[in-house]
Amino acid sequence: MGCCKNRYCSDMTRTFFCGEPKPEYAAIHDLVRQANEAAEAMIHPGVRLCDIDAAARDLITKAGYGEYFNHRLGHFIGQTDHEKGDVSAANTDTVKPGMIFSIEPGVYLPGKFGVRVEDLVIVTETGCEVLNHVDK
Repeated sequence: MGCCKNRYCSDMTRTFFCGEPKPEYAAIHDLVRQANEAAEAMIHPGVRLCDIDAAARDLITKAGYGEYFNHRLGHFIGQTDHEKGDVSAANTDTVKPGMIFSIEPGVYLPGKFGVRVEDLVIVTETGCEVLNHVDK
C-alpha cells in the first residue's frame, strides 16, 4: 500500500489474517518479520546494500524457505515508487545518509499463502529511521 504526497511516494506491505492463523502461517509471518528487523538493524552509513540483503535472506534460508524468497530485498523510492537502485545481493554500493529505500522480505508458498513485511527507511548519520509506523 502506498500513496504520494507533494510529489513523493510511499510504500508499505503488511500481511493480515482473518481469524486465528494456522501455526504454519504464524511461524512464517514471525520469520519474515524477524528478517525485516534483522535487515533494518544492519542499516547505517558505509554498509553495503548486498550485506543488508544477506541479513534478511540468510535468516529465511537457514529456516528452510530460501527458495521461496524470490525477489530483491528492497528498492529505492522518491518521486516514483521504484527509483533506480535496489537492495539486492548484486548491489555492492554502500549506504549513505539521506537514502530512502524499502526493506521487504517475503516468503511465498505456491498454492498455499505468502507473507511480506515491508517498511520504508531513511538512512541517518548513525543508522536508520523506519518511516511507517504500523504494527508488523
